[in-house]
Amino acid sequence: MPEKKSSIPRIPERRMSKSTAPKTNDLPEPLNSASYASSSARTPGPGAITTNQFTSFEAAVKLFHVRRFKEARDLFVQAVRGPERDVANRAQLHVAMCDRRLQQSTVLLGSAEDYYNYGVALINSRNLPEARIHLEKALEMSPAADHVHYALALAQALAGDLATAQQNLKRAIELEPRNRLIARQDADFAPLAHQPPFDALIYPEKKRW
Repeated sequence: MPEKKSSIPRIPERRMSKSTAPKTNDLPEPLNSASYASSSARTPGPGAITTNQFTSFEAAVKLFHVRRFKEARDLFVQAVRGPERDVANRAQLHVAMCDRRLQQSTVLLGSAEDYYNYGVALINSRNLPEARIHLEKALEMSPAADHVHYALALAQALAGDLATAQQNLKRAIELEPRNRLIARQDADFAPLAHQPPFDALIYPEKKRW
């Protein structure tokens, strides 16, 4: 699976020879939301409304940076409706940026590998609900792809859906027995490897008492 950031366990490297996420045109990233605090302080509107506007903008920026564009867009729209013009204008800019990113993602994801690669990128950023959606789509398009079953099992396990994860990991091993060894060495599965229902699947040679 692909190389990840050093703080996140690895998915086996052999899976990620292709790009891990759809290409996008270079767009300006959101500026640090803290830079708007002083602006809000200089021209305050009604206290609670101003606070809610800035809180929405700040939360949206964080979601944008982890590529959760749909959720970020909803919060940017809330910020657009607030009384602070500077924050509202910048929020409107980011609404357009979210729209463009969402459109590009939809257009560029065409094959099972596209959905798989993007799903893995979402696992890396721990956006597990979206990762599962894209990996399930990849599996619909390529139901015999062992690496897709494996990645989907990982996303499900990290999300706490252990029973379904075990089923997909089992299928991944049936399609490619080497996936059993990969799971043993995968740090993401490490906390679960010796617990039901994964222990018998990953370590079938061990005696059960």
